[in-house]
Amino acid sequence: MAATKTNERPGTRAVVRYVRVSAFKAREVLNLIRGESYGRASEILAFSERSVSEVVAKCLDSAVSNAENNDGIPAEELFVSACYADEGPTLKRWRPRARGRATPILKRTCHITIIMGRYTSEEIATQQARDEQRGRSGPSQQAAEARRQRVEKSRAAAESRAQDEEELEEAVDAEEVEAVEEAVDAEEVEETEENEVESSVTEEEESN
Repeated sequence: MAATKTNERPGTRAVVRYVRVSAFKAREVLNLIRGESYGRASEILAFSERSVSEVVAKCLDSAVSNAENNDGIPAEELFVSACYADEGPTLKRWRPRARGRATPILKRTCHITIIMGRYTSEEIATQQARDEQRGRSGPSQQAAEARRQRVEKSRAAAESRAQDEEELEEAVDAEEVEAVEEAVDAEEVEETEENEVESSVTEEEESN
């Protein structure tokens, strides 16, 4: 029986496309988190010195968020089932050199995919027992709690921005209403002045 292909493995996935880094460099970071739990993978990426680690961390959080929202799986029960980087399009640039020559520069891109799997009940029980013996919460729980706090902060910031936009719209509407009322009042004043002038002219003509 043929083995399941990496890109066909079951699980919740997230994909980041057209990352401005070579697939070779991305694979060096992905090899560090393959098979690790969500919490452990987050710790590895947080302390990694590679610049692509930030992109991989965002892709990992996106995969966990998809698993929680779409499949209803807690973050504490997730691990990196598979992760890989495919070659993307290569951007060609040129560098001027001596004697009027030019040498090509290849700016490579890649597509990063992370697939999250779910631990079995036996594996979850083993992890919980090990964490209880250590007397502290596991890295997956800590990472999940940190991610929940980030999500709450982002939601609160979005709500405050929406409220500020509503207040700004109300202020703009009020200013427009005031401007319209002032214009109407000015037109009424002009009409009354014109009527007074016309009436005075007619009175003078009648007196003459």
